[in-house]
Amino acid sequence: METVDIHDAKTRLSQLVDKAASGEDVVVSRNGKPLARITRLEGPKQRIRFGVLKGKLTVPADFDAPLPDDVLRGFEGR
Repeated sequence: METVDIHDAKTRLSQLVDKAASGEDVVVSRNGKPLARITRLEGPKQRIRFGVLKGKLTVPADFDAPLPDDVLRGFEGR
């Protein structure tokens, strides 16, 4: 992690941003005291694509039918 004085950072901002974009953090300081950090941003999250599985799955006609008694007893612990 490189530490740069604020006056030097003003003149080299483009270079410092390039360093940060490549993964190296840069700390900007004034009078030897750290003030800010230039760091790489996370990439955008992958967007959700709806309908990707359309036509590949089927829902049975009895999907919401009551469960058989023996299965219900298993869920209820009887």
